[in-house]
Amino acid sequence: MSRIIFHIDVNSAFLSWTAVERLNKGDPIDLREIPSIVGGDSETRHGIVLAKSTPAKKYGIVTGEPIAMALRKCPELVCVPPDFPLYARNSRRMFEILSDYSDRIEQFSIDEGFLEYSGMEKLLGPPLETAEMIRQRIKKELGFTVNIGISCNKILAKMAGELEKPDKLITLFPEEIEEKLWPLPVEDLFMVGRRTSPRLREMGIRTIGELANFPLPLLEKEFKSFGRMLHAYANGIDDSPVVPESEATELKSIGNSTTTSFDVEDRETAYKILLALSETVSMRLRGHKLCAQEIAVTLKSSDFKVYSHQKQLVNAVDCTNAVYETAKEIFDEVWKKEPLRLLGVRAGKLCAEDCVQLSFLEEDWSKQKKADAAMDAIRLKYGKNTVRRSTFADDESKGFAGKLKIKDQVIK
Repeated sequence: MSRIIFHIDVNSAFLSWTAVERLNKGDPIDLREIPSIVGGDSETRHGIVLAKSTPAKKYGIVTGEPIAMALRKCPELVCVPPDFPLYARNSRRMFEILSDYSDRIEQFSIDEGFLEYSGMEKLLGPPLETAEMIRQRIKKELGFTVNIGISCNKILAKMAGELEKPDKLITLFPEEIEEKLWPLPVEDLFMVGRRTSPRLREMGIRTIGELANFPLPLLEKEFKSFGRMLHAYANGIDDSPVVPESEATELKSIGNSTTTSFDVEDRETAYKILLALSETVSMRLRGHKLCAQEIAVTLKSSDFKVYSHQKQLVNAVDCTNAVYETAKEIFDEVWKKEPLRLLGVRAGKLCAEDCVQLSFLEEDWSKQKKADAAMDAIRLKYGKNTVRRSTFADDESKGFAGKLKIKDQVIK
């Protein structure tokens, strides 16, 4: 077994970090020991459950459901607002501890990451002993608990950490797959989501073991390359490396999305949102000195159906108006006229701005690019709201803009 990978995952991260902060400030109640959740404002559509305590889970409360629904399940539920600066500080402190045990650490999200332990045994001792040391140290120094999964690759290490919670140290090596992994419902496999699961069950695949032993050609026929990946994951096959942040320098895409506090039911409002998203995406492109050869738009309806579409460009762009016009064109092609809850714009197939060649087939955005550069400079120096488009200048639009919370997405 040539590799040893740890997967470290904070238990109910947002809630745990909030609970520890409150305890440190003298609060006598540990949110982790009572029915409690972290969520937004319950009076808006942003009021969803971001994290839940173990007691809250016993009431059937699930992450992502509206707070109003959670309160109907448990009227005495304690709801606390999110504190993202606090979460960032705790995440940074945890990864600082992990860096004491390896220089090969990949942050997978704010509350989980992979640590390559291969070759460290002679310096730090057996893997299980070191993993236990990490688990206890995080609990003692930072006050919250983590699950640590251990295996020979990333997918098995991640799945190991999901087998039992909270505050556990679990192995899942190839010889343990049949016993520990294969009996689980197919929905438990990483990358099997709400849309994939029903399709697998229609094919008679109910467990991860049945997926692992299902004929690969049939999976490829149904899911293309995604089917090959699911089959490999079900069999515990994954040769992807642990990539430290210092090595993950090449951006694959830059995107922004927003979940609205109201149903978007008309094209004019959708266009305003797409413009706001296009501005942030384009500014990020210019900040990284990149241009995009592909623009994609993602939509989520009020009944949580998600669909997206992308367009390849003849010439790569970083101009706000170019991104916006393409996003509008895509939106008009894919919108099914149903109420929308989420809109997203993503710029992909990135290339360096100095590699872009002009094309007679595309509009000349050179004047607009100069205006973009001037606005970027003003916003960077004096704040993002110092220069506003006329679309957002009137009082009504300001109120509208205030309802949007845009989430940056940078994929490496």
